[in-house]
Amino acid sequence: MTTLRVSVVGLAGAGKSTCALLIADFAREQGLSHAVVKLAKPLYDLQEQVYLRSGATLPPGAQDQVLMEALADAMRRIRPTSIVDDFVARLDRTTADVIVNDDLRDPHHDAPGLTRRGFRILRITCDEDVRQKRLAERGDPSLADRSTRQIDQIRPDAIIENAGSLDEYRAKVHTLLRGWM
Repeated sequence: MTTLRVSVVGLAGAGKSTCALLIADFAREQGLSHAVVKLAKPLYDLQEQVYLRSGATLPPGAQDQVLMEALADAMRRIRPTSIVDDFVARLDRTTADVIVNDDLRDPHHDAPGLTRRGFRILRITCDEDVRQKRLAERGDPSLADRSTRQIDQIRPDAIIENAGSLDEYRAKVHTLLRGWM
């Protein structure tokens, strides 16, 4: 069996993390191993350190999106491929049958790095009002969309509209994955 590699892209709040969970469900149902490999792991690690050194508390799973964008900018200024190179090093140690990335945003360095390694790009969209409601419920310390302003430059292999129930979303994702297997 060939490894299935999927990178889920979309605006914050569109349902990328939920899609990653649905892909994990699909893998389990097929008896396949599964792993999520985050591009932004170095940014999450640095965010944690900034909050720690600042004496501030960041709730588990929260994203200070303004800070994360600044950290990504700094890393890319120093070395444009630093984030994707770190990702590839971790990817090379991953042996799962199904590998998911759900935080691709950069069309210039990261997207080509993933597609060269066999990732299919799945774009998730949803209604803007729904997306804003989801973002408000997340409780992130800051929200920013600057890092996704060029997301349309990432050419998707498929697009799924996350507009219905969770069961409908699951059906759409699983149908697509069966076709990709």
